[in-house]
Amino acid sequence: MCLVHVGRNIAHKVRVEDRQEIGEDFKTVHQAMDAETAKQALDAFCDKWGKSYKKVTQSLLENPHLLTFYQFPKDIWRSIYSTNLIESFNKQIKKHTKRKEQFPNEESLERFLVTQFEDYNERFATRCHIGFNKARAALEEMFENLK
Repeated sequence: MCLVHVGRNIAHKVRVEDRQEIGEDFKTVHQAMDAETAKQALDAFCDKWGKSYKKVTQSLLENPHLLTFYQFPKDIWRSIYSTNLIESFNKQIKKHTKRKEQFPNEESLERFLVTQFEDYNERFATRCHIGFNKARAALEEMFENLK
């Protein structure tokens, strides 16, 4: 769940004069030091704005994935509470597929996408996104337990 987009979505659903204050209040949720503090910040946000914007606060409270990124190592929170990495890659795929008017069949589209994935992986194979190198051991341990 991209909290940046959730924040933008909230801003579009509230009065203009409340946008800045609501935005600042919502930032406290994803800038909290841990999941418990974030939950408290979310509850405080909903208590403060619930009367004025019931639908907005209700949708936040009903979303079970809102604070999922707190389950991962702290070093990568900043990278994963936003979907910017995914959106950047999707934008690149769209740019390349627009040049091709159509694909003769699904198999040709699949081959095209696989080559795009391989090119992306080659370009960024030596780069590590912010915080992931520090969190490598914790992530390996987390996902080793899933096997």
